[in-house]
Amino acid sequence: MKTKELAYAFQKTIPVLLGYIVLGMAFGILLNEAGYGVLWAFAISTLVYAGSMQFALLSFIGTPISLLSTGIMTLSINSRHIFYGLSFIEVFKKMKIKGIYMIFSLTDETYPLLCMDDYPEGVNKEQYMFYIALFNHLYWITGSVIGNLVGNIVPFDTTGMDFAMTALFVVIFLEQYLSAKSKLPAYIGISSGIVCLLIFKTDSFLLPALIQTVLILLSCKQYISERSEQ
Repeated sequence: MKTKELAYAFQKTIPVLLGYIVLGMAFGILLNEAGYGVLWAFAISTLVYAGSMQFALLSFIGTPISLLSTGIMTLSINSRHIFYGLSFIEVFKKMKIKGIYMIFSLTDETYPLLCMDDYPEGVNKEQYMFYIALFNHLYWITGSVIGNLVGNIVPFDTTGMDFAMTALFVVIFLEQYLSAKSKLPAYIGISSGIVCLLIFKTDSFLLPALIQTVLILLSCKQYISERSEQ
């Protein structure tokens, strides 16, 4: 076991730990209210591990929805992960078997942590990235299981708990923004999000915003690289 990579990965994932435990508990509590026990909470969080899709899954329980419809819904909710994975294709290939797990475990919160390049001297990048993904997955599973167990004992009001994910993502974004040599990618992403939000509204803006951001970044790749080297 790589102790240095393990310790550094844990340090970097502490904000995710706090957010995932809370949100995982919310999912576990809601799953318990739907009549599904701790084994279901463990299995779903281990095998599905798709944050917002897991919450959407709760609405499918007891509903005669087809496998095709479920697949389309899953793709529409998690389509943004396609763009996340594009920037790590070569890295994940080098990781071989671990790379398969990295593809599966690439969440909104894991992605920006993997993008950070402020590794201490002597840290194996690929091993560090693997631990980042593993820790975050374990946090989510732990939160779901705890929430499901607590739901059996104490009535719990989950109103407003979903905001924890937004707050968590903002913290990670700010940390990456402050450490980035070039701020231009952040400005492009924010601007694309605002423009697409105004055009497509809240329910449909995310995918167009991601497509627009990727296209602009690709067209400005050389310029951004030069700015980063200055």
